[in-house]
Amino acid sequence: MIWVPILLGTFKILVFGTGMFFAIKWHYDQGKKKKEAAQRWQAPADAETDAGE
Repeated sequence: MIWVPILLGTFKILVFGTGMFFAIKWHYDQGKKKKEAAQRWQAPADAETDAGE
């Protein structure tokens, strides 16, 4: 019965570790999306000012 806490503890660490990995990855990807969207939003405005000169 001593193996039960070891097994459950290992499982808990794996589950939380996997969850943390995907949470960090999701937040990183969302930041990257926002940055790309901001660049796309500014790109047409920059092109219009360059064309007018």
